[in-house]
Amino acid sequence: MIRTFAEWIGTVFYLGKLPLAPGTWTSLVATITWYFIFKDLNIYILPIVTSLLFILGVVSSNKIIRYRKEHDPSVIVIDEWVGQWLAFTMLPVTFQTGLIGFIAFRFFDILKPGPVKRMERLPNGLGVMADDVMAGILAYFIIIIYYLLF
Repeated sequence: MIRTFAEWIGTVFYLGKLPLAPGTWTSLVATITWYFIFKDLNIYILPIVTSLLFILGVVSSNKIIRYRKEHDPSVIVIDEWVGQWLAFTMLPVTFQTGLIGFIAFRFFDILKPGPVKRMERLPNGLGVMADDVMAGILAYFIIIIYYLLF
């Protein structure tokens, strides 16, 4: 039962089991969900929910890593969800924010420049989650820079 719950959370309702680019699909679904759910909510709710999902993600990832005996199984996509939502934290819920945030997050998550790659070295579920958190932070700053320039 606990293993099933961990898989359900870690794969984000089994999005992680999609055959092609499960991380990208999960980021897209996270972006669309963010757009529709958080449009009319208090801006402080997103960071609270994202923090709780981060904790659930670390715990779930640890369980999945343990029973799959892999360092970072590709079925784990809760990290993409958390990183994507982190990129949108405290920002206006607009199509523009969503598009820039989605592209920037995927860029940093796929290419893993400097600090993103270093976070991946953390142990177990923390490492699985931390690199996407860093990618989300970098994407957040790209969105901020966009809004400052335009």
